[in-house]
Amino acid sequence: MHTFKTILVALTTALLMSSCGYNTMVEKQESVEAAWSQVENVYQRRADLIPNLVATVKGYAQHEEETLTKVIEARSKATSVSIDPTNLDETSMQKFQQAQDGLSSALSRLLVVQENYPDLKANEQFRDLQTQLEGTENRITVERQKFNDTARDYNTYIRQFPNNIFAGIFGFSAKPYFSAKAGADEAPEVKF
Repeated sequence: MHTFKTILVALTTALLMSSCGYNTMVEKQESVEAAWSQVENVYQRRADLIPNLVATVKGYAQHEEETLTKVIEARSKATSVSIDPTNLDETSMQKFQQAQDGLSSALSRLLVVQENYPDLKANEQFRDLQTQLEGTENRITVERQKFNDTARDYNTYIRQFPNNIFAGIFGFSAKPYFSAKAGADEAPEVKF
């Protein structure tokens, strides 16, 4: 009789758990973590292109040592900031974004250098790396958008009633979003 009660309690608990949305929350949380992994993959691809880009520029632009050093330092900082996808929060996301924005800024300065060096601009390897980098930046944009969409789906689900009750009980918390840089909503000033 005691075994029967234990089995009955276990079956009742399993039925209640499946109807509370727990499994769906787990599934959606896994989707967020997978989307985050894709974001990291494309940022890593960009980081992997940088040493070749720096080496190519270095061969043509010896006077740009400071710019090259800043790119290398920014790459190092960006690759050192990693986030455990199970602990995504606003603070860790901001640190990650700041490091990646710093690298983007340093890369922009490096790519401006080419204007001063016609031989570099004409170099096939440099052009190929620049094209790969541009493609990677597009991939980053796409993967960030996919991450935001997946996080929005998850966040919406865990905030809906009665899911919000069970999400709180089981420790499911909202995931942060990628956001635009400050000032991105303002048009740049063009002077001639």
